[in-house]
Amino acid sequence: MDLDDALETFILESRELLEDMETALLAIEGADDKSEMVNAIFRAAHTIKGSAGLFSLDHVVAFTHVVESVLDKVRGGKIALADKLVVLLLACGDHIGSLVDSVAAGEHDGNAELKAHGEPLLALLRVYLDVPKAASGPAKAAGNLPTVGTGQVQRINGNTANADHWHISVRFSPDVLRNGMDPLSFIRYLNTMGQIIGIATVTDGLPNAEQMDPELCYLGFEMAFQTKAEKAAIESVFEFVRDDSRLVILPPHSRISEYISLISLQQGEAVRLGDMLVRCGTLTPQELDMALDAQSDEPSKPIGTILVEQGSVQPEVVEAALSKQKLVKEIGAAESKSIRVDADKLDQLINLVGELIIAGASVNLIAHRSKVIELTESTSKLATLVEEVRDSALQLRMVRIGATFSRFQRVVHDVSRDLGKDIALVIDGEDTELDKTVVEKIGDPLMHLVRNSMDHGIESAEVRAARGKPVQGTLKLNAYHDSGAIVITVEDDGGGLKKDKILTKAIERGLVDASHHLSDSEIYGLVFEPGFSTAEKVTNLSGRGVGLDVVKRNITALRGSVGISSEEGVGTRVTVRLPLTLAIIDGFLVGVDKAVYAIPLDMIEECVAYTAEPGHDYTNLRGQVLPFIRLRKLFSVPGKPTKGENIVVLKHAGQKAGLVVDTLLGEFQTVIKPLGQMFAQSKCISGSTILGSGDVALILDVPALVRQAMAKSGQVAQEHALVD
Repeated sequence: MDLDDALETFILESRELLEDMETALLAIEGADDKSEMVNAIFRAAHTIKGSAGLFSLDHVVAFTHVVESVLDKVRGGKIALADKLVVLLLACGDHIGSLVDSVAAGEHDGNAELKAHGEPLLALLRVYLDVPKAASGPAKAAGNLPTVGTGQVQRINGNTANADHWHISVRFSPDVLRNGMDPLSFIRYLNTMGQIIGIATVTDGLPNAEQMDPELCYLGFEMAFQTKAEKAAIESVFEFVRDDSRLVILPPHSRISEYISLISLQQGEAVRLGDMLVRCGTLTPQELDMALDAQSDEPSKPIGTILVEQGSVQPEVVEAALSKQKLVKEIGAAESKSIRVDADKLDQLINLVGELIIAGASVNLIAHRSKVIELTESTSKLATLVEEVRDSALQLRMVRIGATFSRFQRVVHDVSRDLGKDIALVIDGEDTELDKTVVEKIGDPLMHLVRNSMDHGIESAEVRAARGKPVQGTLKLNAYHDSGAIVITVEDDGGGLKKDKILTKAIERGLVDASHHLSDSEIYGLVFEPGFSTAEKVTNLSGRGVGLDVVKRNITALRGSVGISSEEGVGTRVTVRLPLTLAIIDGFLVGVDKAVYAIPLDMIEECVAYTAEPGHDYTNLRGQVLPFIRLRKLFSVPGKPTKGENIVVLKHAGQKAGLVVDTLLGEFQTVIKPLGQMFAQSKCISGSTILGSGDVALILDVPALVRQAMAKSGQVAQEHALVD
């Protein structure tokens, strides 16, 4: 095995486990069943510690062991998982993440700075470990062999599941005395391992006095035993009489829960039921052998049923083992269907598919020119297959946005405490999928928006109470698909934006002319201008005029758009629209003179023949006014159209606008190529593509075109209103 590959797998899996651990810690407060979440957190720490031990990462093992010990007490109900402990465990998770990062950087022994950072956390953890244990169990009985009435120690087949002690039932062989064994010596030896808190002598097998044989043993014992020893150690006490005596050992109720937890922690491939029970300690190898011998006589009877009938294992433990066995099989089946692929390899595949599409378009063009029917049919079939390959390749890069959204649970948890506010995060649409590259690049802009909403948007608890709002503020993250794009909204129920204040500040900064009329959306959009801020004081979160302009720039770089709507006293919503993928799209080609342009197909509503009054930049589309832009005029293309023009009806964010072009050239699989630095500032163009002829076609920026058409339409309407 390649140790470097194994170590890399450990690092990746540890980071995933830490994410799961953090998610569970953040969600545990509102969970109905906290026990399963506590078990999940414990399993994460336990797995990281065990895996780190395989690579001799002692500093990781040492720190994680203390965390695991505290979690074990939480799991056992000895420590309450209060908010203070949740915050500490989150900090510990961060520190473990730093330790794993140092391993990834090649520091297998850690560094002094990291160790020093971990010491205060260890000190806080040890405070929880030093909590005195509550006194439990009855007082120690006098003498080596305390005797109580038979009613106080029930028979082994009685209802003993809730007893907080080991229950030992032993029936010695009649020949035990002849074999030189003293039954009482075994009981005395038990007292060296723990405390017998109750014992009852069973006389069911005792014959009448005249039938007694003084060399035979007719007695059995039922014992209540308290010890920290494992079941196998208790069984070993009776090793010399095990073969010819009947021995059943039932654990205390607390041990049953422990066995179930240990079963849930077992890793590896699916194993036999008996082996799982032996591993967790609820069953000894000897008991398993006895059950297997019994099963050989009744092959149709399940081993679990036999173990329960023999009294070796409680039914609930067998049920837990069966559930775990089923789960392991399901996980194994799921894992066999998936593999981990390096992202660079996926990117290379997408690039190759893109080149295949370009080459296929060239072949298709040659086939049509040759007018050979067989060749045209073959290239048509090839184009269909290439399109399917394209869709499959792009699907490989599609990931759920839920992982990005989940990161903000921790952000909201920590920042709300720093601000002294009570804020809840509500997430919706986490199953929405988009390109992995888009997901990676949208994280930082969303972080700015979330922190800005918490700092500026949501008021303090006192202010909210005075305004009649719930004391707890709500921040909502939502994602959904719309017209071939993904829409992400960040919404808060805070105080909303103050239009007058924003406009005044913008005029002071010289961002707008005081005489220029702006719509509400345009006023709100000013907060995305560089250097704009209405914060009354500078904090570590905001107020320096840096942030929202970066958000807009980063989103625009992804061929996306950002808008904002607000209602004073009610709240604010920021809407981000992004393309599903940055690589390959279905396009529609249009022509103006000899130039060819591509438009994303999913942003086209329809195509209609050009009709408009002379000098007007709008037309009547089935009773509705449709503003349009002449592409020839926009890009200063010389000449006039030789034939009738067409209008391509575009749609974006619920708005429609027309684009006047000379010719409609049809659909085309568009491989997006980024523009060079020289053309980065070009308006209304988002990229380029290569046609089958080898020519370059520009990809139009539909959101920018729609905004420009709507702005021009609004300006004309305003001028007409002034004239009237």
